[in-house]
Amino acid sequence: MNYETLMAFFGRHPMLSLALAGLTVAIVYTEIARLFRGYKALKPAGLTTLVNTEKALVVDLSASGDFEKGHIPGSRNLIPSQFDPQGKLLAAAKQSPVVLVCRNGMASAAAAKKLKKAGFEQVYWLDGGTAAWDAAGLPLVKGRG
Repeated sequence: MNYETLMAFFGRHPMLSLALAGLTVAIVYTEIARLFRGYKALKPAGLTTLVNTEKALVVDLSASGDFEKGHIPGSRNLIPSQFDPQGKLLAAAKQSPVVLVCRNGMASAAAAKKLKKAGFEQVYWLDGGTAAWDAAGLPLVKGRG
């Protein structure tokens, strides 16, 4: 394929050409934003490693009822309305790894952004949330403890 053939295609198919350009820009923007956001996504195996090697604090942002139905062993429950980077639970872990978890990974990603802005150095979120943890065959604890 040469330049003339490519330009002829763009001329014959302007909507496809615009769609391709738009998707390309969106993908590039998303990847650049991911590189500079300051917090990292973890898979369940990565969370296990981080907890075992660096004693990471795991904070579950699920509603209390959902937390009691099943949560990651050792995680602490903090409902999103009470999420405060300067709160007692989080303030002591400013230099330690903090992993945020929720049911599906959406609320925890937003909370990770807040922690990073508050000056936390090692912020992570579990990509896919407790659903991904459960799907990986890892144990969930029922109840408050």
